[in-house]
Amino acid sequence: MFSRKLRELYNRHLNRVIRDRSSPQGPRIVINGREFTNFASNDYLGFANLPELADAAETALRDFGLGSGASRLLSGGTRLHEQLEDRIAEHKGTESALLFNSGYAANTGVIPSLAGEGDVLFSDELNHASIVDGCRLSRAETLVYRHRDATHLSQLMERASVAKAGSGRGRYVVVSDAVFSMDGDIAPLREIHRLCRRYDALLYIDDAHGTGVIGKGRGALAHFGIRTEPWIIQMGTFSKALGSYGGFVAGSEDVIEWVTNSARSFIFSTALPPGIVAASLKALEVLGKGTDRLEKLWENRNRLVTALGKTGYHTESKTPIIPLRVGDVAGTVDASAYLYERGIYVPAIRPPTVKEPRLRITVTAAHSDEEIDALASALSGLRR
Repeated sequence: MFSRKLRELYNRHLNRVIRDRSSPQGPRIVINGREFTNFASNDYLGFANLPELADAAETALRDFGLGSGASRLLSGGTRLHEQLEDRIAEHKGTESALLFNSGYAANTGVIPSLAGEGDVLFSDELNHASIVDGCRLSRAETLVYRHRDATHLSQLMERASVAKAGSGRGRYVVVSDAVFSMDGDIAPLREIHRLCRRYDALLYIDDAHGTGVIGKGRGALAHFGIRTEPWIIQMGTFSKALGSYGGFVAGSEDVIEWVTNSARSFIFSTALPPGIVAASLKALEVLGKGTDRLEKLWENRNRLVTALGKTGYHTESKTPIIPLRVGDVAGTVDASAYLYERGIYVPAIRPPTVKEPRLRITVTAAHSDEEIDALASALSGLRR
């Protein structure tokens, strides 16, 4: 049925292949019976395989069973769900929070709750696909500003204000990733924050890759020293640095109450399983006990960036996500295969995920110095 379209993908080196593990997530994984050093995971702090998280999930399984059985608005929630929301609000410095089944579900549910017909969304051109889809579902006018370009954003907001003058202007919402997942750079939130104040706009931050990583683990607002305010809404996930699964949105009580009553991806989804919620609670507890893992994450990130710089690789990334552009699509696929042959797992990222193909390397706190040095050495050989 789709043979012609599939051939086109193969001819353009754009076909994807699923490679499932037969091992836990971690710095070393097993694929098809072979061990690889894994530089493709968002498990930044090495929490995904922590015994403490597994023990918490096991206890919740005994206490509450496996499945939730219904949405939160029916009978799907447990006291653990409420506890996790309270803990997230505390962690993010907000009045309230709400759990979602994933970051994708949060963005595609919350953004249409915040803006609709007659409103204007301002979205960074490299925002995650879930943000793009959330903007489309909202039916609001969406104006896309150049990546991390606060000047362009200001121009678009000013033009929109002039165009809407005297016509009962709708709500403005600026939407941005905090840490961009394919480039590893950080949004200029201080400048965006000032523009939102100037134009009386809501600010919606996707902090999926910032939570647990920047701002001493608290995320983007803490990183920039920006205090929480009622017009700032933070989205995040448990599936990356926190090693569990699910998403959340944190904000003022009235925003969260409105989202609870209007976000379709929340209302019409079965609640997260209690075991997953318990693991997320434990992850936040472990995160709050000390900074050793966070410090190790940044030590490892800086070690790799320094080593890559010595071999001629340079990156604009400011985080543990390190993209390397090594050629066209075919060349990037070949580079990934070169590393794979040497026992290093770094998939090629290609269109339509990104416009420019790249190797996307993610460093975690669980990697050893030897594993990082081996990657740098292999990449040095790739340049010869």
